[in-house]
Amino acid sequence: MERNYARRYANEFNLFRLIYQALWCIFIAIPLFWLFYRFEIKGRENIPKGKKFICAANHVSHLDPFLVSIAVKKPIAYMAKKELFEDNGLIFRLNIDWLGAFAVNRQKLEVATIKTVKELYKTNWLLGIFPQGGIRRNHTIEKINKGFAVIAKAAKWDVLPISITGCEKYNWIPFGAKVTVQIGKPISYELSQDELIEQWGQQVASMSHYKYIETESENSEVQDQQEFAEA
Repeated sequence: MERNYARRYANEFNLFRLIYQALWCIFIAIPLFWLFYRFEIKGRENIPKGKKFICAANHVSHLDPFLVSIAVKKPIAYMAKKELFEDNGLIFRLNIDWLGAFAVNRQKLEVATIKTVKELYKTNWLLGIFPQGGIRRNHTIEKINKGFAVIAKAAKWDVLPISITGCEKYNWIPFGAKVTVQIGKPISYELSQDELIEQWGQQVASMSHYKYIETESENSEVQDQQEFAEA
């Protein structure tokens, strides 16, 4: 039977995946960043304590999930485009699977994604999202997918905005680059979807010094929340 990488259960966010993600961060990512980059983390005092939240960052390179995990110091289950699981070999798929990622359709919020997020309620893992839906190296915060705001409101999780700069010109190893991860002020899930999207975009743009381009509203908040509740 073909593996469904979109559907995850609480018991899959287990000790094995927690240790696997931690080992990658401690023995590979952290030495790499500190040895070869000018690496800086700002704003850790803004990380909420004793509650669930969504880590939402801009996306400039393949290094970003490790940068966010190191900055936040918590296990994070990342949403990853389904093409990563479909278009790559078994070893790559197993690796991102064991790191705790799960597949999503970037065009729409599917039932499998909603159910996986609900399973995360039962664990000590956080949810990691890149609201722009893919890597963007044009120094703009634009084309923001509303999915993170839908999930935040339905799950009642605040959103922690995170900016990443310094890796824009590179995929994997920006030797000597100044890489900065900055954590902003948490955004309340009690805001409207449009307000959540606006505040996330404004904060990340301000921290990264990128240009913010407003995303056009789709005016479907009530329907989105109903679909989440019924999944």
